[in-house]
Amino acid sequence: MAKSLLYPRVMIKLSGEALMGGAEYGIDTETLAQIADDVVAAAKLGAQVCLVVGGGNIFRGISGAAKGMDRATADYMGMLATVMNAIGLQNALEAKGLSTRVQSAIPMNAVCEPYIRRRAVRHLEKGRVVIFAAGTGNPFFTTDTAAALRAVEMNCDAIIKATKVDGVYSADPRKDPAAKRFNRLNYLDVLSKDLKVMDASAISLARENNIPILVSSMLDKGGLSAVLTGKGLFTIVDNGITA
Repeated sequence: MAKSLLYPRVMIKLSGEALMGGAEYGIDTETLAQIADDVVAAAKLGAQVCLVVGGGNIFRGISGAAKGMDRATADYMGMLATVMNAIGLQNALEAKGLSTRVQSAIPMNAVCEPYIRRRAVRHLEKGRVVIFAAGTGNPFFTTDTAAALRAVEMNCDAIIKATKVDGVYSADPRKDPAAKRFNRLNYLDVLSKDLKVMDASAISLARENNIPILVSSMLDKGGLSAVLTGKGLFTIVDNGITA
């Protein structure tokens, strides 16, 4: 079954805000269940799936720093928020019968495994979904960078950036009806045009290791499986020509 997949092993990057649904804070259980359904469907196709989730629905380090907190302290608080989201996502996936592991870059053995690369790879090979929490374990690095770093370490075939729109646009399509949608972008185009796909460190890591970034909507039911089989609507960021 996995032979039909264009991207057999993928890293999914979810923002913490994506877990809020229509709420202003925290985790919306219906949204969490929908995301879990899509991951389960992808796993049934034979995909090996790992995820990195942000913590912005609970606490954003950079926002805390902007309000006068020490940046490193605020970033560590944000990392802990990602662990809460990872455990919530784990619960939603396992409620649907999917075996998972949460690995944290900050060791907290009472609630999850510490990040160990070889163990994480083995989990994927056994069909388990691996959720990486606490970013890189270092302040001043975003969860975008963590997703790209773990994708390289896991030898992923692609990074899927799950958003609220079906690709990358020249402007916010929800605010500007004239915004142009891109089918394909070069890594350097993303950086030079400041398109906010992922942060510059993440884009550079993906480019150096030739891992495509697929930007797609997390709102479309079954969208993840469609992207993995090349049938979905998404923008691909790679070394190709802008289209």
